[in-house]
This record gives sequence, C-alpha cells and structure tokens, in this order.
Amino acid sequence: MSDRIALESVFTKHGFTDYKWIDPKLIVVAQWVRMKCMFGCVEYGKCAACPPNTPPIPECERFIKEYKEAVVFHFEKKVDKPDDRKAWSKVVNTKLVEMEREVFLAGYQKAFLMLMDSCGVCNDCMDERTKCKNKRMARPGADAMGIDVYTTVRAIGYQINVLEDYFKPMNRYSFLMIE
Repeated sequence: MSDRIALESVFTKHGFTDYKWIDPKLIVVAQWVRMKCMFGCVEYGKCAACPPNTPPIPECERFIKEYKEAVVFHFEKKVDKPDDRKAWSKVVNTKLVEMEREVFLAGYQKAFLMLMDSCGVCNDCMDERTKCKNKRMARPGADAMGIDVYTTVRAIGYQINVLEDYFKPMNRYSFLMIE
C-alpha cells in the first residue's frame, strides 16, 4: 500500500488537486474504445504513443489489473478556439509526466501515467514508437490503452459528457497507476 499522504503532497506540489484514489479493478477496459481510435481519431497511426503503437486491448487490460492502486486526475477547461485545446493539453500532460517521475523517484518503480489526451509532448510527433524523439516523456492517453473513460469516471462520481463543440467546458481525465 502506498503512502497516500506523501503522494498527495507530490500531486499538490505539481498543481493537481482534483483527483480520486481508485482500485484498478474499477477501471473499465473495452474494445469499443480502440475502435473509436481506429475509426474516428485523426491521430490514429500518427502518434508514437497512440494506436497502433500501443498494446492490444487484452494486454492493456492485463497491465492495468497488475496494479493495486490508481489515481484519477480530473481537469476541466473551456477554450476560446478549438486549437487552444492542444496547447493546454501539452502543458498539463508535461506537468503530469514530471509528477509521474517524482512519484517514481519516491520509490514507486511501477508508477505509470496515462495522459488526459494524446501525448502531444513534441510539436512534430513521429508515427512509430521506435522513431519517438522523446521516449522518456511520451505516454499513451487513457483511451489509447483501451480505458472506457466515460464509464470509469462516472462510476466514481465524476462528470463527463460528449460535447457537441469545443466551446463548452471539457472534462478530461488522466490515470496514474501506482504500486
């Protein structure tokens, strides 16, 4: 079991205050999520941390179930222009990866982060994991790992809805696996 008080101070230090601890068994992994990546996402096959550069869904599910604890981080944002979403995501995702590193260095060698959006750490993402320019920072989004974010976060009391446009407040979620 983790030292939650110490970890929560790390989260707060990085500016993350809206989160919930959950049992990874509550994380829903589903094949439909991968289908939405494959057929509907403009980043499919163009990002080193997105499908098809992520494991098959059964491997993702097995990976998640190996953990004893997880933290779901909630982020809400309303943007003025659709392009602002990517810039905001890049800033948040970079801070999340820095936090994950600190958790790792605190003795949680299995710490693994799944971002709230596609990686976006680099301005010009490579289409293959082997060509990634920033392997230490690149992480998959929760959906890239097959997580049904909608079902999972609703079950723990968070709000999430499909938005008709980018001008409404977005609710995004990141998952930190800990053991």
